[in-house]
Amino acid sequence: MAPRPEHVAALAHAALIDELETFPKPGLVSPVDSGSHDDMDADTLRRSAAALRPFFAELVEAGAHGVAMADLRAIGIRAEVAMMSATGGINAHRGAIFSLGLICAAAGAIGGSAVPAESYAEAVGRRWGAEIARVPVSPLSHGGRAIRRYGVGGASAQAAAGFPTLRAVGLPALRLGRAQAPDDPEAARVACFFALLAVVDDTNLLHRGGADGLTAARAQAAAFREAGGITEPGWRDRGAAVHRAFVAARLSPGGCADLLAATLLLDALGATQHC
Repeated sequence: MAPRPEHVAALAHAALIDELETFPKPGLVSPVDSGSHDDMDADTLRRSAAALRPFFAELVEAGAHGVAMADLRAIGIRAEVAMMSATGGINAHRGAIFSLGLICAAAGAIGGSAVPAESYAEAVGRRWGAEIARVPVSPLSHGGRAIRRYGVGGASAQAAAGFPTLRAVGLPALRLGRAQAPDDPEAARVACFFALLAVVDDTNLLHRGGADGLTAARAQAAAFREAGGITEPGWRDRGAAVHRAFVAARLSPGGCADLLAATLLLDALGATQHC
């Protein structure tokens, strides 16, 4: 049975909301505060997520019809327009439109088969990876300029390769976090986020802080994990201290936020048969 587009879209929307509501999440917007962002708050991201939901459903349908990357990109552009309208011109979720949108399309392409979460990520690379890789990096976006300047892969490279970091880092960290804190879903999300932050070449961090900012951010994430992460008493206070340090330095790992949401969506897809 093919997946119901509305169901997959609901999972994508829930992933964005769960990412938003995760704290501590250094430098990023949450219901606690706006992190390193002066132009948005939690309500901004909620409006954006709601505006994107119908486009996620449309991407599921497009994936089920085997469309090319150019057709998916056209839907994504319309989703961006809706996001900007909902937020008053603020880019709240452009990266999430790309990553979660492709995963939604993969869910449509795979159909209703019960497959592991990792299979949805792999399907993106298998079906659209070559087309994604052929598109030149934008010289206009912050992320595109960071990719060109620092020689990192960015979101497009991750997608073209089937999201290897989500498969090797994000999903295992989320599952381990749930085992370590079975009664605290937020703790598992924090564990996943810090695991991603410790290894990802986040282009948003490079844009705001350069190579030194990225190195410092990754080091703080690694130190949090090496000190026991969510398994040690007082982990929320230690994580909040990292958050305050990021805000003081105006660092914002938006790429890792997108990857956390994408990990949550993959996990949710792997736990359901979309019936």
